[in-house]
Amino acid sequence: MPGLINTHTHVAMSHMKGLLDDVELGEFLERTFKYDSKRTDRGIYNSALLGMLEMAGSGTTSFLDLYYSEDIIAEAARALGMRAFLSWVTLDEEFTTQKGSPIRNAERFISSNKGDKLIEPSVGIQGVYVANDETLLKAKELSEKHGTILHMHLAETQSEVEQSLKSFGLRPVERIDKLGLIGRNLVAAHCIWLNGKEAKALGSKRASVSWNPVSNSKLASGVAGVKELLDAGANIAIGTDSNGSNNSLNMLESMKFGALQAKSKYMSAAALTAQQAFDMATVNAAKALGRADIGSIEPGKLADLAIIDISAPNMRPTNEANLINNIVYSANPSNIVSVMVGGRFLMAGMHRKAGQGVSSVFV
Repeated sequence: MPGLINTHTHVAMSHMKGLLDDVELGEFLERTFKYDSKRTDRGIYNSALLGMLEMAGSGTTSFLDLYYSEDIIAEAARALGMRAFLSWVTLDEEFTTQKGSPIRNAERFISSNKGDKLIEPSVGIQGVYVANDETLLKAKELSEKHGTILHMHLAETQSEVEQSLKSFGLRPVERIDKLGLIGRNLVAAHCIWLNGKEAKALGSKRASVSWNPVSNSKLASGVAGVKELLDAGANIAIGTDSNGSNNSLNMLESMKFGALQAKSKYMSAAALTAQQAFDMATVNAAKALGRADIGSIEPGKLADLAIIDISAPNMRPTNEANLINNIVYSANPSNIVSVMVGGRFLMAGMHRKAGQGVSSVFV
């Protein structure tokens, strides 16, 4: 099958797995900032590598990241051979722990990684709650100057909307729309707290939304209106978010959970099909990243793919009629045999033997 594409994560937060569970958002953020403030370059590298290995194990070949120190994460991606779309996060200098200007840091990162076969650099924005108009416009100008995507958290929580209305008299989507940030290069993560006008603004300008159903549920942020966004014309992809807010970078799990969540939200078993969920994790994701050469297996496209064992008990019976359904609703990482990125095996030889665990070889 085509390799899965994770359109929103913070891969270097893999070390936070299990450290931020079962607490309200305020405490979650407080703990996150505490751990982030103590990071080392070595820790970022090792944590990023760990997260990439986890993603590969569930059939992911590409991911879109939002973080600082993306240069270190790029080194880990090159070492492993994973395709990485890395957005250096920007925000107002008064709120950042980065050394120097986040905008200048982002531009240096983009300029030094242009033309890399595996690494596609871009600019990110932490969120409207820590970015004034000048920061938002500078990030927009940077993405236009270098022809990159613009990746950001958007309308993730009710408090974000309330804060934006109080400070600017505009909802988050209204504010970035007024500043001209919404377009085909925008990949907005979450987009839970939208009204109809905002959904239409994103859809009419063909923006992409990275839907993170597992993380959103774990943090009790809410449930995204995917049907309204689809009807408005937005391109919907799927992301896992970080191991801090999800505990898993498993895109197979996110596809299934997302499809089930949509069925419950709209009280219709047909609200979102397995095929739609699978497309969100593959062709829609490739579209969000502006890449026509990945996301499906076709002549002329890059060989980013996963080999899945359909003979396993949990996948039987599988045939042409139910293949996509079984991948979305039945598959788990134990079914992933091998993963290839750009024609090179990233992971090969996942063999199950009776009475034994899974042995794997990363090459």
